[in-house]
Formats: sequence, structure tokens, C-alpha cells
Amino acid sequence: MKLLKHTTAFLVLAASMQLAPAQQPSTPAADGIPVTRLSPLRMFADEDTVNQQSKLQYDSLLKEADSKNALFPPDHPQVKRLRAIAQRIIPHVARWNPEAAEWNWEVNLLNSSQVNAFCMPGGRIAFFSGILTKLNMTDDEVAMVMGHEIAHALREHSRKRAGESQLAAIAGKVGGLAASALFGIDPNLTDFGGRLAAQAAVLKFSRGEETEADLVGIDLAARAGFDPRAGIALWQKMGAVNARAPIEFLSTHPSGNTRIEEMNRNMPLVLPVYARTKSTTVARLPPYRTTPLPKT
Repeated sequence: MKLLKHTTAFLVLAASMQLAPAQQPSTPAADGIPVTRLSPLRMFADEDTVNQQSKLQYDSLLKEADSKNALFPPDHPQVKRLRAIAQRIIPHVARWNPEAAEWNWEVNLLNSSQVNAFCMPGGRIAFFSGILTKLNMTDDEVAMVMGHEIAHALREHSRKRAGESQLAAIAGKVGGLAASALFGIDPNLTDFGGRLAAQAAVLKFSRGEETEADLVGIDLAARAGFDPRAGIALWQKMGAVNARAPIEFLSTHPSGNTRIEEMNRNMPLVLPVYARTKSTTVARLPPYRTTPLPKT
């Protein structure tokens, strides 16, 4: 019974920590998406270890791509385009993570038909050429993808996930032992069940991370002078392309009307930010114009 009390207290503490970022803004935001504290769950994973692993993985990927002539050179027009967009976004990252102002940012383009992009911890960005060609994106839409992926790094989602995994493993182990002590169940069976439950709990958080990345991404893009309404057009394009043939990028990203509705709900917060970069008002902004998807 004493073990069960300790287990319950442990899980209550973990749950309260998980709720903390959403409930406690670190500073009141004058405009844009309100800034919240980084999740304390990331503290369960060592920052240096996560960053070192990230650098090794990124460097290894670039080396392999280069060996296969799949790494676009710095003077390629699309690489220049991506880096120019990044240079407009990066000055605004400190609002969401002060340490990011000191990161050694990298932007590279890989020759792959995949519709994908990512930003690793420490500011290591990579786009796959397929996302540019298959979606025929405007610069504003590229900025939405880049902002979304940068947001994952800024909000330390990888480190948070690593922390969650460690916490869930501990909780699953302790919970299994508690059940075994209470009900006389085989500890091996309860340990296995605890791990399954812990893994399910970790996976549940991904939707919240993706929503946060969407909102932080449109905030970053708006401050950099990119039209946040491009986020709506982008995900409409994603849905249309995915309907033709499922794309890997959406396998771990919630899609459809829910995320578009969330962006629309927050558009009144970011449109004034964007309008200010254009020295105008929201009422005077012209309609957003996207580009058509390539014909198949």
C-alpha cells in the first residue's frame, strides 16, 4: 500500500508538470501567439546529450547524401531561397527560446522525392526537394513549413519526448510493481502492461506538440514578414497531395480540418503582426494568393 501511495504521488507530480507549460505564460505577449514556458519534462533528458546526438545524426545524413550526389550545393537557387527565408525567420527565434539566438543554424536541401522537412535541436534544418516540387510552394508557404519545423526545435520537443519516455518508463515500472504487490500478479506481466500504457501516454502528447509547432510557426513567419494565411493554403495543398498518394510527412502530423480550424482561430493574433511588417493594417491587406499544384 505504501508503494502504491508513492506511485500515485509520482504520477500526480508528472501530470502537474505536463500541464504547467499551457497554464503559465512566461511573459505576457503584446501581440501574436502568447509565449508559454518550455515543458519541464525536458529536464528529464540531458540537453548536451540530445544536442550531440542531433549533430551526429545531421552530419551523418549530410555526409551520406553528399556521397550519393543528393546534397544540393550552396549556390543552387533553391538552397539560396531556403537560406534567405531562414535568415528572415531566425532573428525572431529568441522570443520562443532565448538560447536559440546562439545556435549555429544550418539549412540544407536534399535531393529526394519525399515530401518532408525537419529542424533538429540546435537549429539544423533540412528540406527534401520533393516538398518544394510536389507542393509548388510560394515563399510564404515555405516559411510556414520552416517555421513549423523550427518551432519543434525551439520548444525542445525532441528533448521533451526523450524526457517523457524516461519518465513513462519509470512510471510504468513502478506502476507494475504496485499492481503486483496489491493483487499478487506476476511482476513480469505487470511490467509489460505498464510499459505499454506508458508508451501510449507518450504518443498521446504528439498532437499537442504539432499544434504548438503550427502556432509558433505562423507567429515566427508573421514576424519575419511572411503572410500567416499561407499556413491555411499550405495544409490544403498537403491534404490534396495526400489524397492522391499518402505522403510520409503526414504520417506523424495530424492533418485535416482540425489543424486548419486551429490556425484560423488564432489568425486574429498573427495577422496584425504581419500587417505591421508591411506598414499597413489588417483591413488593407490584399487576399492571399497561392500557386496551383503541379499537374499529375
